[in-house]
Amino acid sequence: MRTVSTLLAGDHFVGNDLLEAALTSALPDVGFDFRRVTLPWPLTPYGRVAEVDEASDAEEQLIAALPGVELAITQMGPFTERVLDAAPDLRFLVCCRGGPVNVNVPAATKRGVIVSSTPGRNAVAAAEHAVTLMLGALRNLPRLQKTLEQGEWRSDLYSYEDCGSELDGATVGLVGYGAIGRRVARVMIAFGARVLVADPFVDSDLPGIEIVSLDELLRQSDVVSLHARLTDQTRGMIGVAEIAAMRRGAVLVNTARGGLLDYDAAVDALESGQLGAAAFDVFPAEPLPAGSRLLTAPNVVMTPHLAGATKQTARRAGSIAAEAVAAYLDGRDPVGLAR
Repeated sequence: MRTVSTLLAGDHFVGNDLLEAALTSALPDVGFDFRRVTLPWPLTPYGRVAEVDEASDAEEQLIAALPGVELAITQMGPFTERVLDAAPDLRFLVCCRGGPVNVNVPAATKRGVIVSSTPGRNAVAAAEHAVTLMLGALRNLPRLQKTLEQGEWRSDLYSYEDCGSELDGATVGLVGYGAIGRRVARVMIAFGARVLVADPFVDSDLPGIEIVSLDELLRQSDVVSLHARLTDQTRGMIGVAEIAAMRRGAVLVNTARGGLLDYDAAVDALESGQLGAAAFDVFPAEPLPAGSRLLTAPNVVMTPHLAGATKQTARRAGSIAAEAVAAYLDGRDPVGLAR
């Protein structure tokens, strides 16, 4: 039986016990010599660490644990150039994320380390959360709950001017059509909505959806939901001009990345009525600063970057990581291979 020295650098969501169980269940014929480091996320927010993003500040813990390790699995570990320098025996690294944002992939590749991720692990959770926020914004649920908490019974909110809108018959525009966007589209079609998609990597209509330009999507949609990846090309893609091009009173949803949207422009539009409502799970600065204008903006539904937070997501990350390890040990390309 082959023995593989393996570092489990889990956290309080994708935990080391979960990772160990996934590996030993999927690979019963492999002997794992486990080392464990528990990172503080999500009890401590992630951030930029040296040259990598969205990572726990734990370089020293990794440096101490990595010598002699061939295989490492993490979700939030900062695999910076400095950390990789301390891991001469590392050959395979699995990042339990949609992409290895917390890994210096060029530095890893230069050192002969194969890097993979776990794409799709949170697609179900994130899509369901996006739909939840969309419905909450359309029906103004935070305002309604607040009236009850304040001891009010606001039946006057049934009036035509104050009541919400339905998805049935609405036009919903999805900016980005990856694993999450596709799931949201299926739900929207089930609700009876017309679905428009703007995505440069999708060039033909698919069953039930229409492919349009971003400009056309903004002009026609009653609801615009962002599902694009954050890149140099998409950063700030929805700003003053784009929000002005939307239908007056439309709803804007962002569960992707805060950098896609100009939030000051969004708040201005909420205050002016150009946006009827908005729903956000991601923000330009996280945690949300105490003085943020979003905290006093009207008609906003917000959650603290929890769209992917389900038990199934954590378990799925472990099982996809185990599949990637199996591929690596068999000499095959793993899913989510970083190139």
